[in-house]
Amino acid sequence: MIRMRFETRTKLVLAALLLLSGCGRLIPEAPKPTPYYPPSMSRPGQTSYAAATGVIGQPIDGDTWRRLRGATSSLGQCVAELDAARVTFSPTPDRVNSETCGLTDAGVLGPDFGTVARMQPSDLTMTCALAAAVSVWRRQSVEPAARELFGSDVVQIDHMGVYACRPVNSQAGNRPSAHSRAAALDFAGVRLRDGTRITVTNDWNDPGPKGQFLHRIRDDACKVFGTTLSPDYNALHHDHLHLEAEASRFCR
Repeated sequence: MIRMRFETRTKLVLAALLLLSGCGRLIPEAPKPTPYYPPSMSRPGQTSYAAATGVIGQPIDGDTWRRLRGATSSLGQCVAELDAARVTFSPTPDRVNSETCGLTDAGVLGPDFGTVARMQPSDLTMTCALAAAVSVWRRQSVEPAARELFGSDVVQIDHMGVYACRPVNSQAGNRPSAHSRAAALDFAGVRLRDGTRITVTNDWNDPGPKGQFLHRIRDDACKVFGTTLSPDYNALHHDHLHLEAEASRFCR
């Protein structure tokens, strides 16, 4: 009996020593659980998807412009639309550059990961409303029209810029251009995966598929943008489509 008690005590002492030494290791803490955020709630630092209506993924029709105006009525709502559609857009601080020029509710439009077409030049600063309108037009008009008429994807959209601190038509005395607010894009043409290039300068009056393509995407643009100006408007637009995402309504 005494021997059994001695052995038991010996085992207890050895166990205590092992616990104190930890066998050279510390017992790791259990990992903290990852918080779950339901779809109606945004993760910290991210835009909420709850307000997104999916307007960028909807086909163009007679109500597209109105839907876009509602979906971009605030910067938060607009960013949510772009984010949900996998369009890269990084908001920038508002700034006043002059009495008539500056940026409000603007940001840098990066790649659209829902498409293969890329803007050239890339990383454009523009209003969020313009970024949303461009995204609708690119996905629902430019790309489908190219596939239908040429059997090839658009891989590049060429343009002449967005922001420019100047009056309309660069004529002194005219009202400030939408470009002075980064609210208008001048579209020049596209490049297809098969190497085909289509430009407003060379192909607007083409009676074949290239001319059909340009007129078709101009007509669709009139349902997406507030103002769309083409070579049919005046000679100043002989080489581009002026696409403006503001409240005014004019198409030619």
